[in-house]
Amino acid sequence: LGPSGCGKSTLLRMIAGLEEITEGRLLLDGEYANDLLPAERRMSMVFQNFALYPNMTTRGNIGFPLRVEAPGADHGPRVDATARMLGIEDLLDRFPAQLSGGERQRVAMGRAISRRPTAFLMDEPLSNLDAKLRNHLRAEITGLTRELGVTTVYVTHDQSEAMSLGDRVAVLRGGVLQQVDTPRTVYALPRNVFVAAFIGTPRINLLRGLVRAPLDGAMTISLGKQFLRLPEPLSLDHQLLRVQQGREVIVGLRSEAVRIADPASARPGEVLLTGLVEHVEFQGHEVLVHFNTGSRPAVVPDLEAPRPAARPAGRRRRDGTVLGRLKERAGVLRAGPVAVADGPADTGPAVTAPAVTAPDGRLPGDLIVRTTPDMHLRHGMQVPLLVDLAHLFVFDQHGERICPAPARLPDLEE
Repeated sequence: LGPSGCGKSTLLRMIAGLEEITEGRLLLDGEYANDLLPAERRMSMVFQNFALYPNMTTRGNIGFPLRVEAPGADHGPRVDATARMLGIEDLLDRFPAQLSGGERQRVAMGRAISRRPTAFLMDEPLSNLDAKLRNHLRAEITGLTRELGVTTVYVTHDQSEAMSLGDRVAVLRGGVLQQVDTPRTVYALPRNVFVAAFIGTPRINLLRGLVRAPLDGAMTISLGKQFLRLPEPLSLDHQLLRVQQGREVIVGLRSEAVRIADPASARPGEVLLTGLVEHVEFQGHEVLVHFNTGSRPAVVPDLEAPRPAARPAGRRRRDGTVLGRLKERAGVLRAGPVAVADGPADTGPAVTAPAVTAPDGRLPGDLIVRTTPDMHLRHGMQVPLLVDLAHLFVFDQHGERICPAPARLPDLEE
């Protein structure tokens, strides 16, 4: 899982043997496999663009790899069994031009399944389909992979697919692996601010904060015009924030960590903020409310692929290989921070970043809260917000998670 251009498909091609591995090792069943030919790896790929032979019927497309492996053998029973598994028995005599997008993708999956491979490699197979069909096929793929028991490597930029299909999710950024974990852990305990920002809909609220931990007073995180007062006695996670005294941090609050309610109904661990309604998004089953709390949003680079620069005249391709360019980017990412707060850190005098304005000139909201459709809010209303500090994320200036505390605590020098 990762944004466009982060190296997902390149990684898949290296596993398949279509791209040379210049560094590192590929192990298949524990055996070194860098030098194996693609045909010797016994893998099947399903592509984004279906990749069917237009002059063959569905039966011919599904049976094609079987005819290549064993010419002259009767492959009808295996083709029929594969078609039944995918529910396309009535499409066996149709050509690709007579099939819908979802039917073509089922045929492409059937061709991959019929080979009985050791692994499936899927490269964004659902991205060209409409949302309803995508959800339906997603459920089919989940059931299919469990039934077949075959390891599947699935490439996608859609976090919904990754979270619903994956037993484990590997998040990539610029060719560098950020985190590998179960979907639940990736969401609940993101390793860094990039993972936190990339996983979750709506996107996590990221705000610039300043830790204040006086010896004789309450510990707070200043958000600009307002602050979060950490409840006493401090939890272990909150105690570890003392080492960030006087430092800027990035505060992360998912939309479900904040609720609209009267201050008198605050539960233990909830603290009060006040927000001004900027925009209301009606989603049918829920409402997303954009608030202005006077906080300063933090910026995470590389969440989306940058717009490609125009190529110089007469130049047909960029210098270097795809892998070389990814390695260059990886070097930059290892050396530099993974997050900035409205710009790179500066040891000189503070410079106020230019305000980002909405198209109509208003300042955009800095906090998105999920609520129910029966709550009627309008632009300009001042609303009390209760923040559940049990779901508070704090990241340091390099974007690494420091609250909840990571498994490995950094040294004081770090």
